[in-house]
Amino acid sequence: MAPKFGTSGLRGLVTELTDELVGDYTRAFLAACPHGGALWLGRDLRPSSPRISAAVATAARGEGVDVIECGVLPTPALALASMGAGQAALMVTGSHIPADRNGLKFYLPAGEISKEDEMAIAAHLGRAASGGQGDLRENAAAATDYVARYVTAFGPAALSGMRIGVYQHSSVARDLMMQVVAGLGAEPVALARSDTFIPVDTEALDPDTRGMLAGWCAEHGLDAVISTDGDADRPMLADATGKVVPGDVLGALTARSLGADVICTPVSSNSMIAGMAEFSQVNLTRIGSPYVIAAMEAVLAEEQRAAVVGYEANGGFLLGFEAKGPAGPLSPLMTRDCILPMVAPLAAARAAGQGIADLVAGLPPRFTAADRIAGIETARSKALLAELSEDSGARAGFFSLMGAEEALDVTDGLRVKFQDGRVVHLRPSGNAPEFRCYAEADSADAAQTLVTTYLDMLRRKLG
Repeated sequence: MAPKFGTSGLRGLVTELTDELVGDYTRAFLAACPHGGALWLGRDLRPSSPRISAAVATAARGEGVDVIECGVLPTPALALASMGAGQAALMVTGSHIPADRNGLKFYLPAGEISKEDEMAIAAHLGRAASGGQGDLRENAAAATDYVARYVTAFGPAALSGMRIGVYQHSSVARDLMMQVVAGLGAEPVALARSDTFIPVDTEALDPDTRGMLAGWCAEHGLDAVISTDGDADRPMLADATGKVVPGDVLGALTARSLGADVICTPVSSNSMIAGMAEFSQVNLTRIGSPYVIAAMEAVLAEEQRAAVVGYEANGGFLLGFEAKGPAGPLSPLMTRDCILPMVAPLAAARAAGQGIADLVAGLPPRFTAADRIAGIETARSKALLAELSEDSGARAGFFSLMGAEEALDVTDGLRVKFQDGRVVHLRPSGNAPEFRCYAEADSADAAQTLVTTYLDMLRRKLG
């Protein structure tokens, strides 16, 4: 499958992300979009990322654009630095997908590119190099400033007395998470650092990983475990028993702790927010940060001072207003962030004298689960979803275990709500040949059973 834009940047096989193709997309980006005179450049820990990053730098400098090399760092840290400087950025990462794939995430001086920007970039492909010679400068402050953002806002005692495991694996944030935890007064415990890239999908952790989390909590006497995906724009937070808190629950907890009033989130997120009195408005979108950002911008266009936030079911959190942390201000950052939706709930639990599990238990009793099947080509997924969406008889047969259908939503994929309140949502991934299943029910076990049941049915149907 040739590299293409998905829900989060350009993705493709490493063998297809040649220096020539990477250079072509870099030149197209700089020609189609404002860049402020420089391109901030970062990368994840995949084996292919240094080579692809070098191809980006060569192409950008050849356009007469200065390159600010930030090395290995989280995507939100790169975005925070470049947006603060009023300049563009490009992150070389494939996020959570396997190491045989990689990708490019593009940032304008004002933030993430939109779907319209993607089309403009595609329209500028095929440009010849201009023969310029931009400068190359290194920057080590972007990662340091990212850590300081949270220590300043939450204070050196926000997590005092807590013992927090940091599942490091191959996350670009593995050292920064240790620094943040220590800077907030907790004791960080490093866990399972890897020199080999591990494609951790925080939205669909495998049973072995969940077992490791529980084992670490018992072995080390941990209050929580934190981690991220490969480029650190998605969080993972487990409670003192190793039970993972879903990303959309972290989003609701974080929004509440920051005093948010308006939430923008994809249709796949937990619907409990509709019953939370703290939020006056909930806007549901298609899946992907560009759609969440577009909804947030629409809110801000109507009311510039709106206390609006966004988050995805994977937990990536977007802050659209200047919030007040326990110790200081927290400036807006309208790109998916991993640290805020881990730190804010932990700090709220500690301030209340509770554990994370207790904090979660105080929310409306609505539960979600999600998982995926890898290796399913998008065309096959779409064909099945088209059949189920358009043919009520086929849909009734596929969901025969669920009882009567109450509502159908095709905002993004196929989301069916049944009369007993259960929900099953099927959707092909926008970034990889994967088929995702989301479910919602009145208990965590029931939601997980739905995901397991319908992924098994999809395997049988799709082979």
